[in-house]
Amino acid sequence: MTTADYQEKIPNNVGLADDRRLQRALESWQPGFRDWWAEMGPELPTEDVYLRTAVNVGREGWAHFGHVPVSEYRWGVFLAEPRPDRRIAFGEHKGEPVWQKVPGEYRAALQRLIVIQGDTEPASVEQQRRLGHNAPSLYDLRNLFQVNVEEGRHLWAMVYLLHAFFGREGREEAGELLRRNSGSEDSPRILGAFNEETPDWLSFFMFTYFTDRDGKYQLGTLKESGFDPLSRTCEFMLKEEAHHMFVGTTGIDRVVGRTARLMVEHDTDDAGPHGAVPLHVIQKYLNFHYSVSLDLFGGETSTNVANYYSAGVKGRWQEERRKDDHRLTDTGAFVDTVDDGRPSTVEVEALTALNTDLRDEYIDDCESGVKRWNRILSDAGLPQRLALPHRGFNRYVGAFAGINLSPTGEVLTDGEWEARRSAWLPTDADKAFVASLMHPVYEPGKIASWLEPPRNGINGKPFDYEYVHFL
Repeated sequence: MTTADYQEKIPNNVGLADDRRLQRALESWQPGFRDWWAEMGPELPTEDVYLRTAVNVGREGWAHFGHVPVSEYRWGVFLAEPRPDRRIAFGEHKGEPVWQKVPGEYRAALQRLIVIQGDTEPASVEQQRRLGHNAPSLYDLRNLFQVNVEEGRHLWAMVYLLHAFFGREGREEAGELLRRNSGSEDSPRILGAFNEETPDWLSFFMFTYFTDRDGKYQLGTLKESGFDPLSRTCEFMLKEEAHHMFVGTTGIDRVVGRTARLMVEHDTDDAGPHGAVPLHVIQKYLNFHYSVSLDLFGGETSTNVANYYSAGVKGRWQEERRKDDHRLTDTGAFVDTVDDGRPSTVEVEALTALNTDLRDEYIDDCESGVKRWNRILSDAGLPQRLALPHRGFNRYVGAFAGINLSPTGEVLTDGEWEARRSAWLPTDADKAFVASLMHPVYEPGKIASWLEPPRNGINGKPFDYEYVHFL
């Protein structure tokens, strides 16, 4: 088991002390990161927060829990333990030993993939920086800070790879990761979803369920990479990412649960007047965040992604469990298309359909959350149900970008879309109502009226534990 060296200025398990050039480069980047965190990180001042900090990468006891001043959190660089004799599992190099250094012919592709992944990490911190001002409980506030500091650590993970393996260009790209800002007109983040606002906690729970889940699948494809340092970096990031999705899944559980409880207590279809989020508004937020997250997977077909796969640079989700030849040169796959203005499918080469393959895995996973939330409604004796909209609904990337579809897949004219979109996507009035519920609750054991308390606290602590100390 490799343990992080906490005597180092940058905690790590990659032997920075043995590479003084790399250590100095990262130490020169660190002040810029701290400046970025101070300017663009969480706004709410605190004394300390009950956080987990990575201390090793083993299967057991990989994290330490304790109260830590957020500005003094020990961000570090961690790679999962190497797998002896690991070999590339797919593409033209299938069966060859994985690469410990960047092959020259794949340098640009790998750098681009790392930069895109790295850009999402600080973006979500920027999107969520004001949420602490209206946290519904200390438990939720603590979870927000946990997500934020780990996104910061994931940024460090990508920056390490850029500095360690990509020379001057990598160092320049690492600097750009701090210069771009979510929502900036002059230098926005690379992917559209990471320039959207996260103005309230319902949006935060939807983001951590839907958009962080996209991150899970992107990391899963990079974990398969023939470039072993990238693979091991993403493997460890996935361990931390699981908590982020837990925050989203259980957060929406608790919102739906409170809404259902009040609907039953007051025998009404609208829990809004009773201090909860109406079910139809929850559905609208779901529609928006799901559709925006689907766009993150790109177009239905991609020659770039096909080339990444053939090169052994980026695999499929759970590549080694697939029952095929892992080369895909002689197989086909069906992808979405639009034919004469209507949704259809067309068969293409499987290699070019890998974006669709990954999006399909993601959609199946998202369905599990909807089933969860519908069980809450069913257990409350309510007939209403939540649903994922059609995959072509509200899309701006890919085959469906050129047509208007309702959540059930009905084709609409531009006029019909404009007339009906307010029934399906959050309106200014919906957002204002949700914002009106966002009052901070900082007393241990207390919680805002619009969601249920969690079933369990963090790391065996009770819900009423003082997870956050204020100045």
